[in-house]
Amino acid sequence: MIADALELVSAPMVQARVTRSREHRPWPMPRSRWVMAQTWIDLLFAHWPVEPDALRALLPPALTLDTRDGHGWIAVTPFAVRNLRVRATPPVPGLSSFPEINVRTYVTVGGRPGIYYLSLDAASPLAVAVARRAYRLPYFRARMGIRHERDAIAYNSRRLSPQAPARAEFIAQYRPTGDAVHAAPDTLEHWLTERYCLYTVDDGGRPLRAEIHHPPWPLQPAEADIRTNTMAYEAGMKLDSEPLLHYARRQDVVFWRLQAVA
Repeated sequence: MIADALELVSAPMVQARVTRSREHRPWPMPRSRWVMAQTWIDLLFAHWPVEPDALRALLPPALTLDTRDGHGWIAVTPFAVRNLRVRATPPVPGLSSFPEINVRTYVTVGGRPGIYYLSLDAASPLAVAVARRAYRLPYFRARMGIRHERDAIAYNSRRLSPQAPARAEFIAQYRPTGDAVHAAPDTLEHWLTERYCLYTVDDGGRPLRAEIHHPPWPLQPAEADIRTNTMAYEAGMKLDSEPLLHYARRQDVVFWRLQAVA
């Protein structure tokens, strides 16, 4: 309890400091103020190469799929959100922490590579409602759990939202297996993870961009026992081959508002 209270007090200072490190960004940080901060804990990147045309069929026409070595890439990323807050406010106990899992791919608009989310599931109904409205993202409510078992993280998620196109489910146990490093430029790991914006579209199909910022990812090699993974079934994909795995213990992230792409 004391540790949790100290974390809530220190989190805003830690999150605000991430903007001091910006040399690694591929383009300048926005001049406007960021509006939201989060801390991501015990995150697993599970990446699969897929046929590009299968992913292009899922994208709005205004977004261009990014490919690497002839493949599109899709990722399932389970983690825990901590210290969610709006700028100039502290995290709210009981509302600022919850599990989340994303399904994402990679796109480019106007020369800026970013992330496109196929789905996002969270255990917080409030976070789902706010993110749907503020960031126009396909968030769904889910029953979720995350706990530590010795050196591993046990994670489970089952989608509950009645408006969801599929009852996506994910059950896995994962752990880091080596030291944390920053991915070197021009490597696949860097291409997959070092992305500083997300994309969606407006009602007319025009692209919208939200800038994000964080330090370089502290990536560790990982292993995972993925027992159930139907997160991409709604997209017509069975991710049953061996994925490329990376773990990150913590990442502090700040977000800007959605803006129309000029």
